[in-house]
Amino acid sequence: MADTTIKVTTETRDRLAGLAAERGTTVKELVEEMAGARPTEADRPTEAERKARADAAFEYIKTHIRPDFSEADRIAGRKLMDDLAAGRITELVDDEQWTDAA
Repeated sequence: MADTTIKVTTETRDRLAGLAAERGTTVKELVEEMAGARPTEADRPTEAERKARADAAFEYIKTHIRPDFSEADRIAGRKLMDDLAAGRITELVDDEQWTDAA
């Protein structure tokens, strides 16, 4: 594949060079890695695909892990993940509630 030039500010070039040096790689390889690690909108699953995956996970949990897993548990799990992602929860406490073996 042919190389091309990307115009960036001197500061950005220097920052990229520093990041590449810290990783023992080149700026070219660093930029390729960064571009490959970030999904485009086309790479992301559709809402229907996300729902199908969530439904399959729900059924797997009910079948193989916890037969009494309910829709309320599913909603609570989603809320927990959303709260963690938003920074509303910063740690999980080891509580007796979580050590109840099924």
